Amino acid sequence: MPRVSMLGFCLPLRGEPSMGSWAELGDKIKDRHPGSLFGPFVELVKSWNLPDWLVHWGHPGNMAVVLFAMGGYGTYLGFRIRYSDDVEEKAKAKDLHPKLLGGMFFFFALGATGGVTSLLTSDKPIFESPHAVTGFIGLTLLTIQTILPTLFEGKPGLRNVHGILGSGIMALFLIHAALGLQLGLSY
Repeated sequence: MPRVSMLGFCLPLRGEPSMGSWAELGDKIKDRHPGSLFGPFVELVKSWNLPDWLVHWGHPGNMAVVLFAMGGYGTYLGFRIRYSDDVEEKAKAKDLHPKLLGGMFFFFALGATGGVTSLLTSDKPIFESPHAVTGFIGLTLLTIQTILPTLFEGKPGLRNVHGILGSGIMALFLIHAALGLQLGLSY
């Protein structure tokens, strides 16, 4: 069966059993390829001699603000679009909802690189925790969620899917935050 090599890590094609785990992929990125991908940036961040607490808790602090401020209010606006009888309120919510949640998606994607950098700067393994897995799943679902509104016209049922999926994604990110707190407290 053909394989594709990614940073020296063999990924199977067409259903072949996996040849490694997320942790092994993370170790390959960190240990065997320090000059690739994150290596130069990690070395730059280390050279800044930032306080340990900032390196350790900067990512979770920033992501908590994004989750609760942008995600929380954006979700509230989504419910206002769905359930408000006030035409003006609905129009304002329709305008702000995609901007806030699009911003949340952008900052979560950017924040993922910050989380990886934080772990590598602290000489910790990456892609080994449930936090990393839920983050990857969450970003994947957010990508799907971002595409759904482009398909709404003529398919009103997709609005229901969008609402249910959005609520599920927010629940997933709350679990993700709890797993991140657990990870942060573990070292």
